[in-house]
Amino acid sequence: MQKNLVIVESPAKAKTIEKFLGKDYKVMSSYGHIRDLKAKEFSIDIEHNYAPEYAVPTDKRKLVSELKNEVQTAETVWLASDEDREGEAISWHLYETLGLKPENTRRIVFHEITKNAILHAIETPRNINIDIVNAQQARRVLDRIVGFELSPVLWKKVKPALSAGRVQSVSVRLIVEREREINEFTSEAAFRVTANFLLPDGTTLLKAELNKRIKEKAAVIAFLESCKEAAFSIEDITTKPVRKSPAPPFTTSTLQQEAARKLGFSVAQTMSVAQRLYEAGFITYMRTDSVNLSESALEAAGEAIVKEYGAKYHKLRRYHTKSKGAQEAHEAIRPAYLEQAEISGTAQEKRLYDLIRKRTIAGQMADAELERTTISIAISGNTEKFMATGEVIVFDGFLQVYHESSDDESEKEQGNGILPAVNLHDILHMQQIEAVERFTQRPPRYTEASLVRRMEELGIGRPSTYAPTIQTIQHREYVVKSDKEGVKRSYCIITLSEKVIKERKEEEVTGADRNKLIPTDVGTVVNNFLMGNFPAVMDYNFTAGIEKEFDAIAEGELIWTEAIDKFYKVFHPIVDSVNALRTEHKVGERELGTDPKSGKPVFVKIGRFGPVAQIGLATNPDDKKAAEKPQFASLMKGQSIETITLAEALKLFDLPRTVGEYGGETVTAAIGRFGPFIRHNGKFVSIPKHLNPHTITLEESVALIEDKIKADGERLIKKFEEEPELEILKGRYGPYIAFQKKNYKIPKAVAEPSALTLEEVRQIIADADKEPAKKTVRKTAARKTK
Repeated sequence: MQKNLVIVESPAKAKTIEKFLGKDYKVMSSYGHIRDLKAKEFSIDIEHNYAPEYAVPTDKRKLVSELKNEVQTAETVWLASDEDREGEAISWHLYETLGLKPENTRRIVFHEITKNAILHAIETPRNINIDIVNAQQARRVLDRIVGFELSPVLWKKVKPALSAGRVQSVSVRLIVEREREINEFTSEAAFRVTANFLLPDGTTLLKAELNKRIKEKAAVIAFLESCKEAAFSIEDITTKPVRKSPAPPFTTSTLQQEAARKLGFSVAQTMSVAQRLYEAGFITYMRTDSVNLSESALEAAGEAIVKEYGAKYHKLRRYHTKSKGAQEAHEAIRPAYLEQAEISGTAQEKRLYDLIRKRTIAGQMADAELERTTISIAISGNTEKFMATGEVIVFDGFLQVYHESSDDESEKEQGNGILPAVNLHDILHMQQIEAVERFTQRPPRYTEASLVRRMEELGIGRPSTYAPTIQTIQHREYVVKSDKEGVKRSYCIITLSEKVIKERKEEEVTGADRNKLIPTDVGTVVNNFLMGNFPAVMDYNFTAGIEKEFDAIAEGELIWTEAIDKFYKVFHPIVDSVNALRTEHKVGERELGTDPKSGKPVFVKIGRFGPVAQIGLATNPDDKKAAEKPQFASLMKGQSIETITLAEALKLFDLPRTVGEYGGETVTAAIGRFGPFIRHNGKFVSIPKHLNPHTITLEESVALIEDKIKADGERLIKKFEEEPELEILKGRYGPYIAFQKKNYKIPKAVAEPSALTLEEVRQIIADADKEPAKKTVRKTAARKTK
């Protein structure tokens, strides 16, 4: 009889724990949840106090059977899933599904997978915390209610196959509203005036900036005129000490933000790598909004700092978590062994571990001490002054180890250098004054990291939900992570040098973005519809309030079914009333004006395959004389139904466009479901980003066609005259057979695909077609769910 059975939720975690426990312990994995709400059913019994209807998924039945057999032969069962709400729920589902008994079941928790932590957990077991389980159940049930009741409304009113979610919809709202702010933003210009002065020694340069910006060009010229004969002198020198303190150790959100800035990781990538580090025993639990460190961690950090940098660099700091909802874990993310500077693993794991260790160590180091000097330069006959600011690091402290990054682009531009030594009342020689026209900056688009920060500020979601939410809104194609091309803008530069004022124009690109979150038209339309009809669900305070209710449930201060009931009794009647509404136009449809050729109205809206422009309305099909279909044209990449103009929409109807002839066949440019393309001789060739279907020339089109013919020729291994549709081709994963729009794998036993005869190829196809259809269906389904 097996003495002890330990059940964790991941095989990697099981493997690490097994190293610390003796032969009396067997460690198995549940591979996450072993039961959940049924996937394609509502699974909530509204009439019986919102009772969830759980089921074991088909792919988990064999595992459950194996676990039940092991439970029967174990003296004690240890449930060792993660210590957050999801982990507590996993343990509870295991307890219920496996039919465990309280007398021989123990719940153990730990926030790091080290020998000491595991043995301490074994020594101090507890019962399953049903309040924490209920908080997870409440989230799951509420999200199911919102998803199952809202999504069909979207199918009916907007477009089939859409979905809505409590947190995902509010996250999309943030991105849509930011895009709207950007579109409505009007930039204002002002001149930034800087000067180069020579000190009395005639060689040392001092750079300074005017203490205000000048809006009008005429005022700039007037100021420069006044400077032609002006004297410049050092009016004031102030020096003051400045101290900078380190940032606290990482929480989930700050790790996601800093890994994005410093390492270029996506939010999901950060969590995946951190999960592997945790399960391998290298770091503490990675889903936490706590900044606390254990006493042993504080001691280890102090020892590492003194050893590596000296005692003067160490300063004991106890950080305290401000948010009441810091329930995901009881410690910040830190290395399990702070003395371990390097780990084994992938390059990504090593880089993230190094970031976590440096942040933890820096948080226990002394302040950086700087000296900030400000020099004021007077201009004779003028009230304005030039100012020069510089910083000198007196003691680097924590900066020896770690510099925190920022998303603020203007902050990145500010760099205070070291100033030269000057004396009060020194007379300076003005070498040049330059006034550069600058513009106010529009609000920045969100990155994944800055969206996480904003969600945390508003109280939307929790550490365990940030990454899945951001993944979901991109997977649903409500938001895309994309680049945005900038536009050219001219600006003015006016200089004064040797008493001569000169003016010139230069160009810059503004508004360009890389890897930013941009709402799609579908995301914008869905957001507008939900904001108009379900404002309470879309309210930031409501969503944050729900999170606080989950916290109260976890603390045993609120009964979860009462919280759900309060929400449902308000929410469900609104769904019914919106469903009953009849609208004259389709949701998201926008009328732009009238087509001057036909006199018919022009609309933009969400079509079956995305945003489209439409000329005319569908007439009554029963009236054959009046029956007429509207015209449709797909919007181009970068165009939006919110901002497209009538002229831009009408231009879309210039396509398809005959570009010319090549090889006796017509060359046509058009836009399809997957973007702009050239059609020639029954073949389709994508038009690259730098070319436009409206302006592409015959010469450019022929070059694309020839490249396509060449690429297709290189793919072809063999053709058969007797069977024109049959080809052996080179593919991404090796040679394959293509026949009647189906692809067939060539068996590994075939050494030379080009030597295959027609009969041999037909046999391969016949053998493949004999395989059971179910097997193919299962493979397809598996691919879709990944």
